Amino acid sequence: MTPVVTIREIGRWVGQTVRLQGWLYNKRSSGKIQFLQVRDGTGLIQCVVVRSEVGDEIFARCDKLTQECSLTVDGVVRADERAPSGYELTVTDVNLIGPSHDYPITLKEHGVDFLLDHRHLWIRTPRQRAILKIRAEVMRAMSLYLDGHGFTRVDPPILTPAACEGTTELFHTRYFDEDAYLTQSGQLYLEAAAMALGKVYSMGPAFRAEKSKTRRHLIEFWMIEPEMAFFRHEDNLRLQEEFVSFVVKHVLDNCEPELRTLGRDVDKLSKVVPPFPRMTYDEAVAWLNQHGHDLKWGDDFGAPHETAIAEQFDKPVFIERYPTHLKAFYMQPDPDRPEVVLCADMLAPEGYGEIVGGSERIHDYYLLKRRFEEHQLPEEAYGWYLDLRKYGSVPHSGFGIGLERTVAWICGLEHVREAIPFPRMLYRLYP
Repeated sequence: MTPVVTIREIGRWVGQTVRLQGWLYNKRSSGKIQFLQVRDGTGLIQCVVVRSEVGDEIFARCDKLTQECSLTVDGVVRADERAPSGYELTVTDVNLIGPSHDYPITLKEHGVDFLLDHRHLWIRTPRQRAILKIRAEVMRAMSLYLDGHGFTRVDPPILTPAACEGTTELFHTRYFDEDAYLTQSGQLYLEAAAMALGKVYSMGPAFRAEKSKTRRHLIEFWMIEPEMAFFRHEDNLRLQEEFVSFVVKHVLDNCEPELRTLGRDVDKLSKVVPPFPRMTYDEAVAWLNQHGHDLKWGDDFGAPHETAIAEQFDKPVFIERYPTHLKAFYMQPDPDRPEVVLCADMLAPEGYGEIVGGSERIHDYYLLKRRFEEHQLPEEAYGWYLDLRKYGSVPHSGFGIGLERTVAWICGLEHVREAIPFPRMLYRLYP
């Protein structure tokens, strides 16, 4: 019986007859020879059909195959250094499984809107497949690192009674006879879990109703959020740089074919090793003003400012100790300068902006209660969070890393919309 194999493992079967199950990506003909490019989800391989070897019937069958039809291909595996995969298949038989007529995404340039309208088909292309494979490996690497360093995964709720950061940019819904919102972060719940389990993390979707159309923003995105009891600001930064470096190295070690498909400069990624450079907010404002940006102390940074700062470095850079009023209510003030908080944003190189945001959290009951009053946060919604400071509170820290921005940076993408299977953007809810 002919063994069924995948393209990724085909090198183990050189000289043997195997069966591939997949789809026809493309084909071309040269008289009495046809070249079928077949994909199966694990890779792409050229299958050579020689008329004199397979006979008229099978040759004619191949001639009728159309783009993206599903099929089985039997053949002998040959090593070929000229082939992109290093192997070819000399075909002995081909059978159609499912026809495909007038496939809309032809092998030519298409507009972005057209491709997004056909996202369900666009993900079949080698480039999009490579991105989604890298996304999966990034998620696997994150779990490997955290699981291997004493973290417990905890899944916070998607429906919440209040905002994490007091923002109005929330998706509102009804929870029977109550108001509810789609989560923008699981952080508050993870702080509770950290008091039970020590070191915890979540990995799941988040929603921001921001009317933004930049290349860095999605309405629905994925966040990985670790929270650690007994971690101070410095502990938090060291963990973040080790974590991000581990993820990048994992992709370099496990996604070489996919990075090659994307044309990614892996030399740039190989420089992502600890320690990462740091600048305080004060230093960043001074540097920006020296380099043509008009900012005063207390102004927030936009994308051009983040890009200008990051361009100085060949690895991510931390900007730490932002003014208190720019950051969320739960961030711990610097004991030496209460006008700034013990926080940091990690900016990726090459213009990809902030990929990580984190801070030491307020652990003092009275300070957090005062923050509630200053931010006019309803205690009936946040009372449980304040409780954490009444019953055995400890210094603790955490951060959130945006999956799509991280994938976009590692892959070298122009827009985060390619870093998620089905993007949700300001004017796009289809497909």
